[in-house]
Amino acid sequence: MSDTRPKTPLLDRVDLPADLKGFTNAELRQLADELRAETISAVSETGGHLGAGLGVVELTVAIHAVFNAPKDKLIWDVGHQCYPHKILTGRRDRIRTLRAGGGLSGFTRRAESPYDPFGAAHSSTSISAGLGFAVARDFGCEGVGDVVAVIGDGAISAGMAYEAMNNAGHMDRRLIVILNDNEMSIAPPVGAMSSYLSRLYSGAPFQDFKAAAKGAVRLLPQPFQDGAKRARELVKAATVGGTLFEELGFSYVGPIDGHDMEQLLSILRTVKARADGPVLIHALTRKGKGYAPAEESSDRYHGVATFDVVTGAQKKSPSNAPTYTKVFANALIREAEEDKRIVAVTAAMPDGTGLDLFARRFPERCFDVGIAEQHAVTFCAGMAAGGLKPFCTIYSTFLQRGYDQVVHDVAIQSLPVRFAIDRAGLVGADGPTHAGAFDIAFLACLPNFVVMGAADEAELVHMVATAAALDDRPSAFRYPRGEGAGVEMPERGVPLEIGRGRIVQEGRGAAILSFGARLGECLKAAESLGARGIRPTVADARFAKPLDRDLILGLVAGHEALITIEEGSVGGFGSHVAQLLAEAGVFDRGLKFRSMVLPDSFIQQDSPARMYEVAAMNAAQIEARVLDLMGLAQVGARRA
Repeated sequence: MSDTRPKTPLLDRVDLPADLKGFTNAELRQLADELRAETISAVSETGGHLGAGLGVVELTVAIHAVFNAPKDKLIWDVGHQCYPHKILTGRRDRIRTLRAGGGLSGFTRRAESPYDPFGAAHSSTSISAGLGFAVARDFGCEGVGDVVAVIGDGAISAGMAYEAMNNAGHMDRRLIVILNDNEMSIAPPVGAMSSYLSRLYSGAPFQDFKAAAKGAVRLLPQPFQDGAKRARELVKAATVGGTLFEELGFSYVGPIDGHDMEQLLSILRTVKARADGPVLIHALTRKGKGYAPAEESSDRYHGVATFDVVTGAQKKSPSNAPTYTKVFANALIREAEEDKRIVAVTAAMPDGTGLDLFARRFPERCFDVGIAEQHAVTFCAGMAAGGLKPFCTIYSTFLQRGYDQVVHDVAIQSLPVRFAIDRAGLVGADGPTHAGAFDIAFLACLPNFVVMGAADEAELVHMVATAAALDDRPSAFRYPRGEGAGVEMPERGVPLEIGRGRIVQEGRGAAILSFGARLGECLKAAESLGARGIRPTVADARFAKPLDRDLILGLVAGHEALITIEEGSVGGFGSHVAQLLAEAGVFDRGLKFRSMVLPDSFIQQDSPARMYEVAAMNAAQIEARVLDLMGLAQVGARRA
């Protein structure tokens, strides 16, 4: 290590979690401090998710000190908070490769380590998966011991988590769920209450946990009681006499101080020794704990660029063009200023989708429904049926979670819900779990849908206006992550004619038909081809559904070869074009046709440019495909 990195004498003795077994409680407390410093140091160099991991440092150390991974299965919900876990599980030497090409994933990943028993980058899956492991254990499968699922207070708001708890409570199998509640800061009063609970729990029969918790609250001074009651309010059921978790069949323990190592160790050891059914431990933590810039930031440094450890200042490169997300938000605000029926919905991603800007302008017309994509879609369907104009603003990869609702509640009823699909295409460091690869295919196959893809930020503005004006059926428009192309921006969007594309560059011989944001690469390929004496026509389809039949058949009539390009999987735009051409009998007349789509594989994290290189969708590869299709590949190779 360089001199600028933290001194970590205890952490230096840890290669795997088993090494923690010989540490005293005091040493484990020091180890947590060193682990926090190492996490901050590493993420300052790599960027990534910091705040969530800092909030679970003590919890991570305590779990690994008490349980026996990898036989005991530790499942982190979402995975944002798993960096300290990775450092303790044999990956410290690679922790500064986080989210880089060929490096460690920013989430848990089965292929990376036996200490990652279940991969996760979408939320609310841990209890379902944990119950599956518990059943496998009880069926005698070797290599599965205790199961510990750590889920955040945001993730547990999703319906899937409650479905899993309901099933787990009914099955009554031994399963340990830790609710990492970082919505409430842990003030000393709550810590005092938790310390008292810890002493009671460690000496009481397991079945007396609930009674001990209630008794402890009554024995505290009144201000302390108020703090404890507020913490417990999160889990109060509508029925009198118990918590929601208890009603679902879980033994509830807490709330406890998730940063107090003595309490954590005592509770976890007792639960491990005595639990005979499903248990939920409610731990209060603070996101960004132990790093002042994170604690003081509004987002607790949830996602950060590289930064200076001393000041916390992030080293973001200057922007040359506005991001697509901001362009969308501003365009939607302009439309909403003219139309009071426009409302916007996000599923726990106001900042990521740009709806935080919309909410500042129209707070009463913006709805964050939490991590509940299914509900978000049907909520929008209800608003559309009631006469409003909802924009359902969800990342492509998260919209997958609400697909049944898209079909059943929106498409079948032909309700005018507008889907604003951010993060279309490949997204870089977040890797395959966040890549928007499938929305073209899973939306364009639906009757009654209009599906658009923005070639640049100006086109996105027009597509927002198009969706706002379209009020008799559902529509969707997709746009990528990151900065726009730097094109001239319109003052305000103008609704496009539905199902009409545009010719961007006239040519002959070959035609390149782009859908979405690869248009810039298509034009670069055309420029390079021009240097070879080949000038292809370049067109922007704009719509994957309905297709511009006249444009496509016109291209076919005037060219010997046609290539379609899209940032999506097979089954999307190119497949619909091929179907149109087949039904029109074009292939009977010998058209040369190819469709460039994302490969039939999950592309691992890297820079977006390198990911598109792997996908064979950059300008040089588009150029090569044109040459090959026209039978000029060898000539091109000789000239090169």
